[in-house]
Amino acid sequence: MLALIDDEDYIYSMFKSVRIGLERLPEMRKSLPVGESPALLGSVASVSGDLCASIDFLLGNGIPIGSIFGPQHGYLVTDQANMVEWDGAVDRRTGLRIHSLYGKNRRPTPEMLDGVSSLIIDLQDIGARYYTYIWTALLCLRACAKKGIPVIVLDRPNPIDGVTLEGPGISNDFESFVGLSSIPIRHGCTIGELMRIFARREGFENALHVVGMEGWSRGMRWPDTGLPWVSPSPNMPNFSTAALYPGGCLIEGTNLSEGRGTTLPFHLVGAPWSDGYDLAAALDAEEKLSGVAFRPTTFKPCFDKFAGRICNGIQIHIVDYSLFEPVLTFYSIIRNFKRLFPGDFRWASPPYEYEFEKPPIDILAGGPQIRESVEADVPGTELKSIWQGFTEQFESERREGLLY
Repeated sequence: MLALIDDEDYIYSMFKSVRIGLERLPEMRKSLPVGESPALLGSVASVSGDLCASIDFLLGNGIPIGSIFGPQHGYLVTDQANMVEWDGAVDRRTGLRIHSLYGKNRRPTPEMLDGVSSLIIDLQDIGARYYTYIWTALLCLRACAKKGIPVIVLDRPNPIDGVTLEGPGISNDFESFVGLSSIPIRHGCTIGELMRIFARREGFENALHVVGMEGWSRGMRWPDTGLPWVSPSPNMPNFSTAALYPGGCLIEGTNLSEGRGTTLPFHLVGAPWSDGYDLAAALDAEEKLSGVAFRPTTFKPCFDKFAGRICNGIQIHIVDYSLFEPVLTFYSIIRNFKRLFPGDFRWASPPYEYEFEKPPIDILAGGPQIRESVEADVPGTELKSIWQGFTEQFESERREGLLY
């Protein structure tokens, strides 16, 4: 069989095994409340299996999209992260109005929804709680339910698998745009399944319709789907980055570089004042870190933290995806940076994703537990046993929302 080689030597089949919700919508349209003037929440990175942008696919199949909504990073997927806002515009190809949901408004206003018969959501999630597309989808579900507008979610794979759960939930008063409803950091759901869980929690079941996939099973990772990878955001260039992200995003809560401004975001961690050899040796000594290797390295970000300066640190290499625990791994990375370089390591200061008071690390973690545990030099294995109670609780709740 002909094959393409992608990052990490994964082989992508030329014959895709999964049909996503986008591709199934035309055949199911008659059974769904699409109406005569549906809107689309998506981006140019939302594509079919043969790389047709969702807006072109829908219009080409006779679904009369009347307006477009775009999430963080912009409908064109050109903007960097963390409060880099963008304005609405008119799509020069289709002439459709594009509404920004990452700027003045993060949820649709009643005026934006005037005349909308349904909202079709087609967004590629990454499988981590901090990835804001799921929260934009939830805010849209809330707004549409209030106006009696049906929401139709076109389901897509969870690229890092639909089985594994990891990390804490969200404590009271720590909800934010990187976590509006309590789920584990690595949630193991598709975007359609998450919306089913949220709709049940908030009583919006009647407003939600999910077009499921064909051929996807829970144990699949992205390479198993045969689908092409299109970066859903500027710093998510490939599947291995997505696999690192549930832990790697915690670095944003520190003064360490997470590799933004390089070609390896979330694969690299470092700072000008650190020593990658000492750090790699300390991490290699951690007995419970499986499926991962650490290589001392240097890098120079072109933008973001330490732009134009040489950083000393590590590259994180996943050697066994089935064993790798990203949240535990990056907790241990942060803990060892703090332990080895206590005079230089700092927690990042707010604002972060529209939270102006609480530390960014607490917003990302869903509470102060990770920050306080690093300060107290608590081994990651102790935190893992605490997280397990929440993941077991969520596992029980999510069963009713699962589609596959």
